[in-house]
Formats: sequence, structure tokens, C-alpha cells
Amino acid sequence: MPWLRAASHEQEEANVNVTCVVGARPNFVKIAPIMAELAKRGADRRLVHTGQHYDFEMSASFFADLDLPKPDADLGIGSGTHAVQTGTAMMGLEKEFQQNTPDVVVVVGDVNSTLAAALAAVKLHIKVAHVEAGYRSGDFSMPEEVNRLVVDQISQLLLAPTPDAVENLAKEGVVGEHVVFVGNVMAETLLRNLHKVKARANYAELGLTAGEYALATIHRAENTDDECRLRAICEGFHYSSVPIVWPLHPRTKKKLEEFKLIEDLATRVKLTEPMAYLDLLNVMANARLVLTDSGGVQEESCMLGVPCLTLRDNTERRLTVDVGANRLVPIDRREIIAAIERIKNGKYPAWSAPEKWDIEVSSRIVDALALL
Repeated sequence: MPWLRAASHEQEEANVNVTCVVGARPNFVKIAPIMAELAKRGADRRLVHTGQHYDFEMSASFFADLDLPKPDADLGIGSGTHAVQTGTAMMGLEKEFQQNTPDVVVVVGDVNSTLAAALAAVKLHIKVAHVEAGYRSGDFSMPEEVNRLVVDQISQLLLAPTPDAVENLAKEGVVGEHVVFVGNVMAETLLRNLHKVKARANYAELGLTAGEYALATIHRAENTDDECRLRAICEGFHYSSVPIVWPLHPRTKKKLEEFKLIEDLATRVKLTEPMAYLDLLNVMANARLVLTDSGGVQEESCMLGVPCLTLRDNTERRLTVDVGANRLVPIDRREIIAAIERIKNGKYPAWSAPEKWDIEVSSRIVDALALL
């Protein structure tokens, strides 16, 4: 497809039609610079929001923070089981692609909307480009791992964020010029918004002192739906010698209430409503450490130079562990407390940003679309 010229060349009228599909907060962060680069190159583009995240603070505020255009279509699929959510999104996306047929569908990440968009597109013989291809945790109990594997097998262009992601694809027999190491587009979004993050003081508004607190983000079903695991996490936080602020995901809050953990937790941990993208980054950037089960937060803390403790048995963001920015911590009260103490005492290495985690990722992604 010679229809997209490199960013360094003069812009020319493009005759390609690209549809970008998003559905959840991590998607918004990753698609923002891609949409901007497509606009810069003059490509016809369409943004479709499945509505997988339906809470305003978890969706609309991100569009404002990231200067994302209003979606051309919002399917409003809302919540449901994995099958219901994926199936409903597929039906809506099939209709969307039939009415506004693109040359290529760009999907990002590993949420149910990503899988639905890839399946709907390939069944209509529309090419699919997967941004963040090749991440693997090796844990098939994670719905996201299933989504990653399927999407990577049916996509025509695999855009990998790290060298180990390329290696993972090769192990599965996915090789060739359609596998491209482009870097981490989330890192680009963060870097392009860093001046806004530094200009804020959200952490101070919460009564926190820079470098003297921990930020927690826990939302994965493996941690929230298992009472024993969630209780161990809460106990670890309760007895932490470092003050903790924890913006609660709606599902996490519901489970804390269901398991009768929230009242005792609130006596020791500052619990808040979900935070908008830039607000959360400001609180993260000024924290002593981060406690999370989120893939994106592992990457963001790495870019911000804040040590991360990932409360999971595995991670698909293995590179953050390899460079020394991140450590896996077993779901055990004593392990969590000890890990916090090590970081409090300065026992963690310095690290550099990984290769191609820069402000040119979206340019490399749009360049790679020419391979289709």
C-alpha cells in the first residue's frame, strides 16, 4: 500500500480508509498517537468505540485528556460475560464494517473488543493490524492471553512492542515481513503528555507527599474475585509502612464490599474513585513505588522511573522485569510487606527506557501499514 508516506515527507492526499477500534482505557492510551499520525498523513480514518468501558471516568475523561476525537461510532455494548461482551461487539462491528468498509482495521491490546474487531474484520475479508502483538504471559486462565493468541493468529500485520514479543510470535510460527518491531505506543503517549503530567499536583490535592507513598491499582479478576487473594492483598496494604493510595476500579470496590474488607481497609489505605489518565500519571510519577496487577501500569511506571511491584504470578510485560523496573510478588501478606520494605530502603536497581519506547512509535506503526 503506497498510500501512506513516511512522516518526514510532504503530506499527500491518501486514498486509504483505516478504522481504529477501541473499547477500554488501555486502548484509548494506545490509539491516540496512531490517530494523530494518520491525520498527519492525510489518511481517511474512522474511530469506533465499542463501549466496553461504560463508566464516564473510565472512558470519556480519557478522550479529553488524550485529545482524541469524538468516536465516529459508539456501539455501547457495556458489561456482560466474556462471551456476551465479545459476541455483542462482533455483531455491532460487523454492521459497522459493512456500512463503512475500511481497507484495514487497526486493533490494539488484548481486551474483548480487540478480539471482536479482529474476528469481525477477517470474516469480512478486511485486513487487520494488531498493535501490541506478541505479548505472552503463558497463563491461559487469563482471558487476555486467549485474546492475544487468537488475534495474533488471524491478523495480517503484527506490530510488536518489544524484541521478546517478536520472539514469542516466532515460537508460534508467526514470522516474516508482516511481523514488525515498532516499539511501545503507550510509551509515546506518556512522553507526549509528560509536560501536562508534571504541571499537575493531584498527589498533593490528596494530601500526599512526593516520594513518601505508594500507588496501588488492582482490578484483575484473578485477584478481585478470589476472596483469599484479595484478603491477602488488603492485609499486605493494611500493614504497609508506606502509606498507600488506591483508586478503586468499580469491580474491585464491589468485591471489597462483598467480602466485607472495605471498612477495615479504609482505616489504613486512602481509597479514591477511579482517576483520569493524566491525574493517575501524576500520582504515579510522584510515588515511592507502585503496586499493581495492570499491564499498562507496569509499563508506565517503568517509563516514569518508579519501582513497580506486580501482584501476579506472571506477566506478559517481561521486559519491565528484565530491565529491573518491575518485580513479581506472590499474593501473600508477608511477601507484599517485605517487597514494599525493600523498595522503601532503596533496594532496587536503576534502569533505562527499553529500546524504541520513544515518541516515534506511531510513525513506525503507520509506516508498517504500507506492508498491507
